[in-house]
Amino acid sequence: MTTDAYFAELSESLRAAHVPDEQIAATVEDLRAHLVETGTAPEEEFGPAAAFAAQLGGLAPAPGEPDERAENWTWTADIFNDRRMLAVHGDQGWEVESLDAIGRFVCRRTPGSALRWEYRREIIAGRRKGRVLDELTPEGWELCGEWLVYGYFKRPRAATAGPEGAVDKPPAAPHQWLFLSRRGKAVLAAWCVLVGGALAAFFIGVLGTGGLAITIALVSMFSAVWTSHLETAAGRARQNNRT
Repeated sequence: MTTDAYFAELSESLRAAHVPDEQIAATVEDLRAHLVETGTAPEEEFGPAAAFAAQLGGLAPAPGEPDERAENWTWTADIFNDRRMLAVHGDQGWEVESLDAIGRFVCRRTPGSALRWEYRREIIAGRRKGRVLDELTPEGWELCGEWLVYGYFKRPRAATAGPEGAVDKPPAAPHQWLFLSRRGKAVLAAWCVLVGGALAAFFIGVLGTGGLAITIALVSMFSAVWTSHLETAAGRARQNNRT
């Protein structure tokens, strides 16, 4: 079977499963891009078209239509732990829809028809954003949120893993919403100690209101700079290990 014939059969099967045309087009585009990278035939990579469509069909509601079965969950992690936790939760079928105003990941999952998701984080400050989007969009990555200088990207694992990209029995939604690494806890503890000292000084009259505000601002700025330095150092260490 030729590639065009395979995707024509896949599209018809997905359409019969009431998958929206725009979703079918995006899925076929992602799968074609994957085959270009791997150099394999579609049937060899994904299996028979009808069986593959049965795995993919109906995995998401039509755009704009709410799904009453959908679970919603919001969580956050520090900058040292976010990629690891995104990988864990993406493997459980949680799709990040956005980042809220305080940097939390707003997620959604439909039990019984969830996809595994893969994520990546990139620096997108300034002109770099356009270059990163140009590089990642053809590979099926979609920008799902921005925080400070970072952009978070997602794509369904079905585009690269085939039927294994679906979650058969997803675990229950976690009760926990905050995931801190050891370094993140250290930064938070240092911030609390310094801000606590500033508040104590304010209450005993050593610091005025203006001095308290300046102190908290400086401590927060120092914490952000320290966090950025630690993450940069960790990134360089990972790069050196790979080389």
